[in-house]
Amino acid sequence: MTTISRRTLMKGVGAAATLSMIGTAAQAEDKVKVGFIFLGPIGDYGWTWAHNKGREAIESALGDKVETVYVENVAEDASAVPVLRDLAQQGCKLIFTTSYGYMDQTLQVAGEFPDVKFEHCTGFKRADNVSTYNSKFHEGRAVLGTIAGKMSASGTLGYLGSYKVPEVVLGVNAFCLSAQKQNPAATVKLVLIDSWFDPPKEAAATETLINLGCDIVTTHTDSPGPLQILEQKGLHGFGQGADMSAFAPNAHLTAIEDIWGPHYVARTQAVLDGTWESIDMWEGMKEGGVVIAPYNPIIPADVVALADGIQAGYKDGTYDIFTGPIFDQDGVERVKEGEIMTLEQLATIDWFVKGVESAA
Repeated sequence: MTTISRRTLMKGVGAAATLSMIGTAAQAEDKVKVGFIFLGPIGDYGWTWAHNKGREAIESALGDKVETVYVENVAEDASAVPVLRDLAQQGCKLIFTTSYGYMDQTLQVAGEFPDVKFEHCTGFKRADNVSTYNSKFHEGRAVLGTIAGKMSASGTLGYLGSYKVPEVVLGVNAFCLSAQKQNPAATVKLVLIDSWFDPPKEAAATETLINLGCDIVTTHTDSPGPLQILEQKGLHGFGQGADMSAFAPNAHLTAIEDIWGPHYVARTQAVLDGTWESIDMWEGMKEGGVVIAPYNPIIPADVVALADGIQAGYKDGTYDIFTGPIFDQDGVERVKEGEIMTLEQLATIDWFVKGVESAA
């Protein structure tokens, strides 16, 4: 049966343990040990919870062909390096690093263990034994922005984010552009709290956005705390990474659900088969990687129809919110009329669209 190892269990692995380094040639495996490093706790009911569900999917699908281990609460700094080395020295043949801030640490340790396969989530740097994988979260943000733009009475929307990294910038921009399609005067007040999971900071930032007149707030951090505050205030918002309606049944309009299981199963199977190779994978609504949670019944039927239309457009390839013209905060045209931003451009974006205003 598969063994799950928490951070405390990993501390006992001896530093003297070594792996032979025989290059990156693919070969079939009878059994594969798969490691994960997680940014937050698996019980955050958001980002890490969704990734852990993906880990569990590996166990369910592949049974005794795999063993999975994980370390939670790993900071996005140099301290991730020994954790990754630890996993490699334990015998993990495939290691998933599940947050943007692990990018350089992943490349560093991958260079030390060329016979171990690494997959980094939401990054853009690859190597012979390092793949990248991403989800088109911005497709979900386009749905949320459509709903918010149509339902907001004030036209002032709140966005609670973590860091200014491409994933968050994409989310903010997709949300704002989509809201403005419904209400051209809509603005988005943005607060970045420099953390993915910090319930007190998330609560304080939510209060700030409410005090600025935001009547709908979306979150790009990992706890359901902001929704609970919105519930208390009689306002509305959206879940992040998972359906969070249980925490705020009235405030929760819908959520972006991150579905990682199929990717994790497929990539683990590729290691078992000896067919794994370094790739850049983006999965969205069409592939089932981004799912919109059930709508709150308070959303009017015409708004549901608009939201469903956005989903349908992404699934059949007829819609993309990042179609020009698109202007940045300074009014500079960044995407020309009729042009569509490429995945490469999306992966490294560092500018906000017109209508996004800092609330800090």
